[in-house]
Amino acid sequence: MREAVIGFYNVSKSYPLYGHIRGIKNFLFDFPRSITSMKQERFDALRNISFEIYEGENFGIIGNNGAGKSTTLGLIAGVLKPNSGRVMVNRRVSPLLALGAGFHPELTGRENVELNGVLLGLTRKEIRSKMEEIIEFSELGDFVNRPVRVYSSGMMARLGFSVVAHLDPEILLIDEVLGVGDIRFQKKCLDKMMTFKDSGVTMVLVTHSVASVMNICDRAMWIADRQVQMIGDPQQVVEAYCEKSNVAINTSAVNKAAL
Repeated sequence: MREAVIGFYNVSKSYPLYGHIRGIKNFLFDFPRSITSMKQERFDALRNISFEIYEGENFGIIGNNGAGKSTTLGLIAGVLKPNSGRVMVNRRVSPLLALGAGFHPELTGRENVELNGVLLGLTRKEIRSKMEEIIEFSELGDFVNRPVRVYSSGMMARLGFSVVAHLDPEILLIDEVLGVGDIRFQKKCLDKMMTFKDSGVTMVLVTHSVASVMNICDRAMWIADRQVQMIGDPQQVVEAYCEKSNVAINTSAVNKAAL
């Protein structure tokens, strides 16, 4: 029996909607009721969803904007907490979400590699043993010894990908980051992800690229209206999603991605 390393059990997540204040005078004179009213207005991001992801599985999540995909990743990463239900994660999580977002602008690229590695739960010794490999993969050259405030957004993303991709991830969360750098570097990133697949790393991929889901993933989940619509074979899930969305599957893109 396969071991579930990620589990969502009747999970719901909502955010408060701080609506329009109808007059500052009314707000101040009826302060307790105003605060209560503001807290009661909420936006449901996920409604009572349940699924499991197994060790070594490549799991794709698809859906339209606002469906709840990134909220799901945030819950797995532990940066969000559910309002109800239970989230279980049994391995170390390495997020490929907002690449470079955690870099300190005044530190060099090399120093930020060490900082990010520590934040991901590794020791300085473990990070330093991978340092040159990370730098070489990023192709930043002498820029790695300069403050990241002088980096372009592409350079930041390349270093961010290189850090996470070389720190022996157990669970890798990927949110629309396959467009890092130029076409050649994107191919390099995709090849790296395929080595993760071959080595049994658990990957959770959120993307609008159905070709990536069909070629990389073992199973897929379609989220719509903040609820799970379908979980299963990637091709069947993608076909159902595209049919509902009245979008044709680009088979040439699928075939190209498979090469």
